[in-house]
Order: sequence, then structure tokens, then C-alpha cells
Amino acid sequence: MALKGLDIFKMTPKTNCKECGSPTCMAFSMKVAQGAVDISKCPHMSAEALATLSEATAPPMKSIKVGTGDAEYTLGGETVLFRHEKTYVSKPRFAVRITPDMDADAVLAAVNKVDYDRIGERMHAEMVFVEYTGDAAAYAETVKHVTGIGKTIVLECADAEAAKAALEVCKAEKPILDGANASNYAEMVEVAKAAGAVLGVSGASLDELYDTTAAIEKLGYKELVLNTTGATIKETFANTVQVRRACLDKNPDRTCGYPSLVNLAKLAPADEAMQTALASLFVLKYGSIIVMDTMNYAEALPLYGLRQNVYTDPQKPMKVEPGIYPLNGGDENSVVLTTVDFALTYFVVSGELERSGVPCNLVINDAGGLSVLTSWAAGKFSSTSISKFIIENVEPKIKCRKLVIPGKVAVLKGDLEAKLPGWEIIVAPNEAVQLVKFLKDMKANGEI
Repeated sequence: MALKGLDIFKMTPKTNCKECGSPTCMAFSMKVAQGAVDISKCPHMSAEALATLSEATAPPMKSIKVGTGDAEYTLGGETVLFRHEKTYVSKPRFAVRITPDMDADAVLAAVNKVDYDRIGERMHAEMVFVEYTGDAAAYAETVKHVTGIGKTIVLECADAEAAKAALEVCKAEKPILDGANASNYAEMVEVAKAAGAVLGVSGASLDELYDTTAAIEKLGYKELVLNTTGATIKETFANTVQVRRACLDKNPDRTCGYPSLVNLAKLAPADEAMQTALASLFVLKYGSIIVMDTMNYAEALPLYGLRQNVYTDPQKPMKVEPGIYPLNGGDENSVVLTTVDFALTYFVVSGELERSGVPCNLVINDAGGLSVLTSWAAGKFSSTSISKFIIENVEPKIKCRKLVIPGKVAVLKGDLEAKLPGWEIIVAPNEAVQLVKFLKDMKANGEI
């Protein structure tokens, strides 16, 4: 049921609202309908009306929180099928598969080599997927081994007793128990409830998955993740897309309104290249948890870059953190270059600087996340902002007094010379690709 502002208004008491100040609460009702304010903010709403409206105005896909501390993540909560319609909300999370038969330390050591920051986002495998192979004691021991390592735990186990033992070990970390199916869902609901765990639901077909999920909802449990992994890649893709469409289409079916789990280790066992290719597919269409055997740096870099690009609000520019970025072993005596904080500009420029092999310091100050000419035209990348950042943040740390500015803002050279006495202002070429030759020539001529 999709409610408009007028529908909400009809159910809202006509007293002076403390939230919006309107004597009729119409403004508040419109805000709720637009998703700008949560209905629970109204101090005059009766418990019955609040329950009805909270259900009616909730996103068609439920938001599920898993993990704790730094390993707590929100899954689901999506409102659109396509990013260009609005934006995506909760990025997919990658999980590495471990079984009791594996050397967990070796698997984690290999996976943990992929752990780096890119534009303020940590990129690593956020979850560990522990697969049950029939030995409950060995399974519990493996779960114990991966508890407390800073990763959210996903337990794949359809054996209720083995699941209970494993949850006793890790329930404080709010894991996911991926083990409910058509034959055991009632028992698994009780196990998940007792441990406060999110329950994963699977089915031999899409119809069975739907029916089992509906049956679990009738038992009053809605902390769910839907395992859409099928027997083949084609079936898995169809399941995942159809579940997402069912809950986000014009007439949403909330029974399908949960995050999806896709097990690529099952679909392409021991094939890292295929798993990476499939991971890129399900980042776009529509995996919330993507399980892989492992991940190396060469595969992870484009995969995480894709995820970051797709799950960034298109209305907000991607920015890098202002600061001094030493490149090629740059130190306090190395030449200083500056550019804007727009992520694309930063990566293009820093890549060319690294190719030059010349030690240098790349200085980034706040330019509103805009490109060079756009930020200059908007007054965000000006002689004043550059000189202020240099004086406050660079001069106390860098002894070199040579500053290279982008060629497209050569007009700033005179003002910067006036505002930065003692600094030599050098104008770089217009294009980043020319920086390699530019810096090598400066070094060859003894200018730096």
C-alpha cells in the first residue's frame, strides 16, 4: 500500500505538530510521504495509527542490520531498481568461504592482503561464510576460529543442532544463519530467534523460496536474507533479479522485500576468474552478500572500484580527503604539486605522477569535489583557498618552496606569487598525460 501525503493527513491528529509547527500536520504528512521524515517523529500519533502508518510507509525492501562494531553492516533498504532513478542505498558485501576442511588461517591471510582505502572507503572482504560439512564439533571449532576477527559471520548450516552449537560460539557478533528451507524452517526460526540472528532462507525453486519466506513471516520472524543461489548461473541470475523486481516494481510484494545472498563459490567452484566476473554481475544485479572462494588484489581492484562507482550517490561528487600525498618516496624536500579533490582528477593526476618516477608531494585541498575549471569558476579552487591551505598545512611540513599548479588555471600564478612569498609558482601542462615528461625534464634540468 503506497500512501500519499493526503492519505497520511487523514489518519493524523489535527493538533499543532511539534515536528513541523503546522496546526493541521499537513506539512508533516507530506514530508513523511516523501520519505524526508520518519512517521514516528509525530508526537501526537496513537500507537495503533503509528503501527499502521509505519508499515505502510516503510520501504518495500526491509533494511537488515548484521554484525557488530566496525563489522556492522546494513543490507537491503533499496527503493529503486535502477541507480539512475534515484540512488542505491546499501552496497553489496563480499564474503570469503571457509569450511572445517580448510586451513582457515591460510585462507584469511590470503584474503586479508586485499585491504586498502580508496576515496575514504575501506575495501576488503567484510564477511566470512562458514560452510557446514557434516561434523558439528569441527564446524563449531571453525566458527570459533573466525570469531573476533572483525568480519561478520555467515553460517551456512541446515542442521538445527549444529547451528545451535555454532551460534553459541558467535551469537554475540550478530551473525547470519543461512539454513532455513521448506523442510526445517519452523525449527530454524526458533534457533535464529533464540540467538538473535538474521535467518537466511533458500528454496529448490523460486516458488519454494517464496512460499517458505511467507511461512516464516506468518511465524512472526522478519529478520531475513533470501539465498537466491540456484543450480546454475542462469537460474541464480533469474532468481536474484525476479526477487528484486517483485519487491520494487509498481505493485511491490513485501514477501520478496529482503536482501539477497548469492554463493559464487557454489556456482563456479575453484574458478577465481569466473567468480570475479560473476561478482561484477551481481554487484549490478542485485546481490547483497556475494560469497567467493578468495580474492586477490588484481581481481579486487576493479571489483571494488565498480562497487564504489555504482553505490555512490550520483548527486554527490566523489571526493578525496584533503591533505598531502607523498608519491614515489616524496619527502619534505620534494616538489609540491596541487590539484582539486574531485576523485577522478586525483586518480588521473596521481597515476601520471607515479609513472614519472619523480619524488613529489601532491597537495589536495577542499574544492567542493569539482573538476579544476568548474571549481575555479565557482571560486572554490582559487588563489585564496590554495594559499591558505599551503600556509596552514604545507609550510610546517614541507621545506621545498616550488609549487606546481594545473595549467588550466595558469591565471592564478600572479596572485599566488603575491600571497605565497618565497614560493616559486610553476605552471604545469594542460593535460595530466603531459606531466610525466614535464617532471622528468624538470629533474633533468636540475629544477627539482
